Amino acid sequence: MSIIMLFGLYLGLGALAGTLAGLFGIGGGLVIVPVLIFSFGLQGVNAEVAAHLAVGTSLATIVFTSLSSVRSHHRKQGVRWDIFRPMTAGIVLGAILGAWTASLLSGPALELIIGVFVILVALKMLLDVNPSAGRGIPGTTGLGAAGAGIGWASAIFGIGGGTLTVPFLSWCNVRMQQAVGTSAACGLPIAIAGALTNIATGWRQPELPELSLGFIYLPALVGIVVTSVFFARFGAELAHRLDAQLLKRIFAVVLILVGIRFLL
Repeated sequence: MSIIMLFGLYLGLGALAGTLAGLFGIGGGLVIVPVLIFSFGLQGVNAEVAAHLAVGTSLATIVFTSLSSVRSHHRKQGVRWDIFRPMTAGIVLGAILGAWTASLLSGPALELIIGVFVILVALKMLLDVNPSAGRGIPGTTGLGAAGAGIGWASAIFGIGGGTLTVPFLSWCNVRMQQAVGTSAACGLPIAIAGALTNIATGWRQPELPELSLGFIYLPALVGIVVTSVFFARFGAELAHRLDAQLLKRIFAVVLILVGIRFLL
């Protein structure tokens, strides 16, 4: 497959990820990582590094896309900075440890873990399982510990953390609009720390394809970033016109099939 065809694929992937993120309120990484793993397989990328390359590239794209999202939420007073600040130190430490943990796993093992995670997220969407408000906002230590756990898991799966942060904040009795906005803000340090660590852990890996910066594949990064921000707005518009609940169920079934493919 030529570099031009590949770049077209990544532009399309960015459009798909952005649209789904805007339509369902999910992080683009949930879509980007599985599709990148499949596309790297078509390119003939070594299976030992394909999943790592997908995770690192996904985190790098989130650095750019989250900036636009955070600005938008901040203008609408949707970010609880008093929650974000105590979580940040934990998030950065957790994301570094998470990316390092992923680098220790074999390619097939990382794919297996991602497959299980995708299926669990899909079941949550399909069954519409959301935690009820059960407690108040914890103190600085508690928020830091929560940030560390969220950052660690997010860096392993190559996501911005919204799948984990929003339920946690909802459980802490934070209004949904502010939970989503604060989660978007938390995605930025996760992505920066995770991406930088993936550059370091993947540096000079002999199995990586050309145009890789550690575990970040630059053509995919550029292609996805170019289209995903615009199509996120398009997806948000569609959410007001289509039966988003039905589409969410269909998307959840697709995710389950993708997860099963990884398990097999």
